[in-house]
Amino acid sequence: MKTNISKFQDAIRTSGLEPPAFIETGRLHRFPGIGKRPDNRAGWCKLFEDARGGCFGDWSSGFTEYWQAKQTRPLSKSERDTFTRRIKAEREKNEAQLQTRQNEAANKAQAIWHRSTTTNHDHPYLIRKKINPNGARLYKEVLVLPVMNFNTKLTSLQFIDSNGQKRLLSGGRKAGCFIPTPKTDFFSFDSIFGSQSSPGKSSAYCADIAYSHNEIKTLRIIITEGWATACTLAEHEPNAWVLAAIDAGNLKTVALEARKRWPHSEIIIAGDDDRLTPGNPGVTKARLAATSADALLALPQWPENAPDTLTDFNDLATWLTGDHL
Repeated sequence: MKTNISKFQDAIRTSGLEPPAFIETGRLHRFPGIGKRPDNRAGWCKLFEDARGGCFGDWSSGFTEYWQAKQTRPLSKSERDTFTRRIKAEREKNEAQLQTRQNEAANKAQAIWHRSTTTNHDHPYLIRKKINPNGARLYKEVLVLPVMNFNTKLTSLQFIDSNGQKRLLSGGRKAGCFIPTPKTDFFSFDSIFGSQSSPGKSSAYCADIAYSHNEIKTLRIIITEGWATACTLAEHEPNAWVLAAIDAGNLKTVALEARKRWPHSEIIIAGDDDRLTPGNPGVTKARLAATSADALLALPQWPENAPDTLTDFNDLATWLTGDHL
């Protein structure tokens, strides 16, 4: 018969996290977040002292869940009230810890951004993806991209090395945040984050600038998974504002935030087609985002001779301009 500890571990696994092998009651445990490296500590869990309830989550994606063991008898009113108070206290504590962690990461992101330098077009990743820098900068020979929310704040950074390996700044907020591509009619990165010569200076957020233009009512917004795809579509759709949601799991949240801010704009979810991955998460998540935010869905249309390893619009554009044509 499974113990409450093993049942708690099963609940954590169901969420996509891999819990620690040993869980001590009453203690906060840290472990890798979903899809994170072994040394990551974004995942967390706490089983209450009586092992009859607990909570767990992933600070990198911002989700928290609460678990209660099945009871052999109905809880008394006193027991229910005690459990409710415990959950409330843990929720407040977790939210405070998460906010502190994200604030520290945002400050670190701002400091790194202002120490970064201009990116040349000859960075290996840009060459391979056949895209322009589009606002990316260079930090220790790695591309650095700003991750921002819809309320004027730089929340994190994404780093991409010459081999295309990507990582996010530890502790930074990702949920509902995005990597923008510059649309000069509406904003510049310097106007959002401050110029490199005066790093403490920062002015209005792009959406507030955009609202001063009548064309915002008919602005087309395209939301992609990755930044390279966003750059490709931004160059092919100069009248659209293109945002990269960073990954498929963040598409829905970004799309809903965009719809809330621009209720009358056309929003297009440009999804990836993960044809070789079971369940095709790219298409599945893109369709969910489009349905949830009353947006259109666009997927790559593959020529008959296109390799099945291609997954997104950047892959398609790069392949179509390759030497094989």
